[in-house]
Amino acid sequence: MNAFKAFKAQVPIAWSPNLYITLVRGMPGTRKLHRRTLEALRLSKCNRTVMRWNTPTVRGMLQQVKRLVVVETEEMYKARKENKEKHQALRPPLVVSHLPTPPTPASEST
Repeated sequence: MNAFKAFKAQVPIAWSPNLYITLVRGMPGTRKLHRRTLEALRLSKCNRTVMRWNTPTVRGMLQQVKRLVVVETEEMYKARKENKEKHQALRPPLVVSHLPTPPTPASEST
């Protein structure tokens, strides 16, 4: 969740045409009004992300459920996905040789 807070601090949400909304807390134990707001945003399960237009209606809905969701702009969302793909990318194998290394001639002369 710290990465989300770092992204949120970088870009003002009011200037982005699209908002990416991720449900990060579960719905059990929340108010019925909040559950219905999440249904209207089409968020049903944790860690699901939806894209919505940045309109006053959607921002009002997000204000109601701000403790349950994380809001990202398009740039923030793409950067997070790119970092995740980079982290999960295949890395070259680490080759370890267990053969003894021969002594170098420079170290014998000293």
